[in-house]
Amino acid sequence: MPSKKALVRRPSPRLAEGLVTHIEREKVDVGRAVEQWEAYVEALRTHGWETIEVEPADDCPDSVFVEDTVVMYRNVALITRPGAESRRAETVGVEEAVARLGCSVNWVWEPGTLDGGDVLKVGETVFVGRGGRTNAAGVQQLRAAFEPLGARVVAVPVSKVLHLKSAVTALPDGTVIGHIPKVDRPSLFPGFLSVPEESGAHVVLLGGHKLLMAASAPKTAELLTDLGHEVVTVDISEFEKLEGCVTCLSVRLRELYA
Repeated sequence: MPSKKALVRRPSPRLAEGLVTHIEREKVDVGRAVEQWEAYVEALRTHGWETIEVEPADDCPDSVFVEDTVVMYRNVALITRPGAESRRAETVGVEEAVARLGCSVNWVWEPGTLDGGDVLKVGETVFVGRGGRTNAAGVQQLRAAFEPLGARVVAVPVSKVLHLKSAVTALPDGTVIGHIPKVDRPSLFPGFLSVPEESGAHVVLLGGHKLLMAASAPKTAELLTDLGHEVVTVDISEFEKLEGCVTCLSVRLRELYA
């Protein structure tokens, strides 16, 4: 049976100091962000996910974006080496969490850099964004870790957004969705569906046809509902001010060995 476990990490009190690269900085309400995070975690639980809290990293403003610290393929965890040096201390607690779950643990080493937000898995294909936070050595090390397990690693360019999954994610049938102005080369994906809003490009697969999405993309939610999906929305506006989205607030572990 597939597992439904999700790693999450409580926002740092210093969240408002988080990095921004492709957008203008806005004031972040940390108290409201904590409330939004709690609602996000509750949405996962409501739809059958066991949430596992990683030890907080209060000195790391971006640590709530836990997805960037590890990439999962089956039961193998690749601990990343984030492209932003200020984020590298975030990986310690995540490494401990996946080890406790019985994962086989690997690491990205210098000079490689890799952010988990740059990795999109569609079946056995692993797309990895080559851009500001993930370099060629990081892609090479991802390939070395996962291709022996049966993955096909495909590098794609990322220049218009922070991470690959800031531009595209995938529906349950493998169709990749994205907002065209933010996608470098839609033709690299075998099946591509354009969506009308930037935040509409971000979905978490909850199981079956259920999709978790940001409340800021009502037109895309309507489109996906018309296509037969059940859309669950959450307000993550404070995290969107820091280039965050629904995918980066958790790490979904779907293939752990029993």
